[in-house]
Amino acid sequence: MRAHPVRRTALTCAATVTVTVLALSLKPHHPPVGALPSATTPTPSSSTGMGGTSSGTRTVTGPTVQTRYGPVQVQVTLDGSRIVAARAVQSPGGDPRSRQINASAVPALIKETVNAQSAHLDAVSGATYTSEGYMSSLQSALDQARA
Repeated sequence: MRAHPVRRTALTCAATVTVTVLALSLKPHHPPVGALPSATTPTPSSSTGMGGTSSGTRTVTGPTVQTRYGPVQVQVTLDGSRIVAARAVQSPGGDPRSRQINASAVPALIKETVNAQSAHLDAVSGATYTSEGYMSSLQSALDQARA
C-alpha cells in the first residue's frame, strides 16, 4: 500500500527539523584558536625545579578563566615534558548545583589530563563551561611551562 503524500511530507519535514536541531546542538570539543574568553586574567605562575627547561619537575599555574558559572584555574605539575599531576585551583561552586556538577567533572578532567598528556580533552557532559575553562587554563599553563 502506498503512503499518503501528506503523511510522507510531514514525516520528511519532521526528520529534517530533527537532523537540523541535532546538527546545530553539536559543539566543538575545543574553542577555536584565539577564542579565549575576554575575561581571562593571567595570574603569576609558580615554578619549582628547572624553571623553563624541559627537564626537572615543575609546577605551573594557568590563568583564571571566567566562565558563566564562575572562575576556573588549573595547576599542572610536569616532570620533563610529561604531565604527572593536575589540579583545579578554582572551579565554579557558587551554588549547590555547580558544586555537585564539579564534584564529578573536575576529577574526570584531571584524570583525562594525565592520560591525554595535553589540553585536548573531551568536555564532561553537563559541565561544558567548566570543561572549556579548564582546558583554556590548562593550555595556558602548558604553554608557560614549555616557553
